[in-house]
Amino acid sequence: MMTMKSVVLAILLLLVASTSARGEDFLHRGILKGTEYYGFAGYEVGGSAPTSMPASIRGVNKLSLTPNLIAGFQMEKPLTGRIGLQLGLQFENKGMTVDSRVKNYHVAVERGGETLEGQFTGNVNVHATEWMFTVPLMATYKVGKVHLKAGPYVSYLTSCDFHGWAYNGYLREGDPTGAKVQLGETEAERGNFDFSDHMRRWHAGLGLGADWHISYHLGAFFNLTYTFNGIFKSDFTTVEETLHPIYGQLGITYRLR
Repeated sequence: MMTMKSVVLAILLLLVASTSARGEDFLHRGILKGTEYYGFAGYEVGGSAPTSMPASIRGVNKLSLTPNLIAGFQMEKPLTGRIGLQLGLQFENKGMTVDSRVKNYHVAVERGGETLEGQFTGNVNVHATEWMFTVPLMATYKVGKVHLKAGPYVSYLTSCDFHGWAYNGYLREGDPTGAKVQLGETEAERGNFDFSDHMRRWHAGLGLGADWHISYHLGAFFNLTYTFNGIFKSDFTTVEETLHPIYGQLGITYRLR
């Protein structure tokens, strides 16, 4: 399987070739004839969530926006008629901060050096951050100044974090009939967790969206992305639900040539 390092190197070599006289000839007369190049930057909104909300999650107290930025470049090659192919390389952050009400929700927490695991009823606060390189490969379809697009992507996480705490409730150790442990609101009374070491480094998913070419150079884009695999490794079962990153992306593009 091609590594992220190999993908980045291949794209960088392509850019170097495009700046040389020989590369110029290759771009305009060879296989990349008609290819357009764009830089882009934007913002992402979303979170990591199960595809269907489990009964143990009763509601959301608060969902806070985090600085989820995205930037990169893409190249679009016309194939035939209105159809084209778009390849990109982007650096992005997918993060969320959410506070939820739960009932009989399975957790494993630490309090005062003691590990507690069981069914928790109360509130759970989660902070998650994922920084990654993403390579999308999209088929495009031109409708006037709008290019509709859809296709797969693969991401490699350079850093990731998933931590939080359970508070203002009680935990039944082991199962719903186990010993009852009260968890309070202060840092000393609540139950803390950090599952960062159990997160996946590779993601794969599907994106769809549209690019709007406002003028020759300036444009805008909107994408929806869904990651097939969950954020945690398959052998990690403390979080019972599979949390899929689901995000919307909005930003601007600038045509380089």
